[in-house]
Amino acid sequence: MTVLDRAGIATLIPHAGAMCLLDEVTHWDEEMLRCVSRRFRERDNPLRRADGALGAASGIEIAAQAMAVHGRLVTGSDGPPVQGYLASVRDVRLAVPCLDEALGDVIIDVERLMGDESGATYRFAVTGGGAVLIEGRATVLFEVAP
Repeated sequence: MTVLDRAGIATLIPHAGAMCLLDEVTHWDEEMLRCVSRRFRERDNPLRRADGALGAASGIEIAAQAMAVHGRLVTGSDGPPVQGYLASVRDVRLAVPCLDEALGDVIIDVERLMGDESGATYRFAVTGGGAVLIEGRATVLFEVAP
């Protein structure tokens, strides 16, 4: 069940065009969000290396976009998307060298561990074909108007 499609996601985050790597949000609440990416497979994915492969660490960016969507949904913010910056990534485990090895869509789960209007810390997991491809924690800082 799609709660939010790609067009809706694009209104919430500053990532546009090929850089928006999420296709749909399937569930969210105050603490977590689950979404799907099929877009990661596209040849024009700007995160692809020169050899065409999509390294597993690219999953951090995909998860960060899911965190940004969650942040906007939780705060109910109207207006243009707010810039966010990855301040810290910890306890990252890459189970595969490339996301291209994922079977089918990838599922992105993010869980907010703590946060406020200036930033948040999330646990994330990117899975494909029932296997965890990448997981870890990330702290995101949001650009706050003076």
